[in-house]
Amino acid sequence: MQEPVVSHLNFVVDWIMRFVGVIPARYNSSRLPGKALIKIAGKPLIQWVYERAVRACLLDDLLVATDDVRILQAVEEFGGKAVMTRSDHLSGTDRVAEVARLIRAEVFVNIQGDQPLISPDTIDQICSSFRQGSAVQVTTARVEITNGGAIQDPCVVKVVVDLDGKALYFSRAVIPHSLQEGARFYKHLGIYAYRREFLLRLSQLKPSTLEKNESLEQLRFLENGISIHVIEVEEDSVDVNTQEDIGCVRPLLENTKIAKGES
Repeated sequence: MQEPVVSHLNFVVDWIMRFVGVIPARYNSSRLPGKALIKIAGKPLIQWVYERAVRACLLDDLLVATDDVRILQAVEEFGGKAVMTRSDHLSGTDRVAEVARLIRAEVFVNIQGDQPLISPDTIDQICSSFRQGSAVQVTTARVEITNGGAIQDPCVVKVVVDLDGKALYFSRAVIPHSLQEGARFYKHLGIYAYRREFLLRLSQLKPSTLEKNESLEQLRFLENGISIHVIEVEEDSVDVNTQEDIGCVRPLLENTKIAKGES
């Protein structure tokens, strides 16, 4: 990892890195304001995400992109790297794109700031998919749903893919609809990796009809004929969006601290 801590995007990196991980973290979350700084098992949420992501082997650099100085300071306090970005971005992708305009790297990995259990292996698998060739412009991940209740939960985004592993559709509804027993369902993990040039072009795409209907940004890509390569991974993650979610992940994170010998 690169050593200097950067506080503002007022620079251009002179070397070209392969993979840069970016964790978008805005303060005014609609369902849980200030959630990036909410302490769970003794650490702010953003620190849990950072400490998991920094273990990925293929990332050349990792930083938090935020719109709030309180988040920036918190990241720097635990030894992470953070940059200030604009406050008017409508999505995490737009925030990552702002970083990509000033840092030269081949691929940018958008790591959700509310997934404290994100697997470093998942990040590496997402990065490895770009070895398939230049035709791969954007990748994401899916994991098989083993909890029957999650299939019906509209907060759990489902994805179906074609025989080449490209996304056919994402939905909050149950897809595929199956009249047969034994159907397999897959949860979409909200992690993305983009080639830099492709990421910068995304800002020119206007929100699409399906995107608005489902409130899923990735549908904008599909409506514009953009292929999304979906990697199947083994480890699930948990989104923290409510107080109930915090209660679910707290014992898991406490066990992590015990396993690492942290007090």
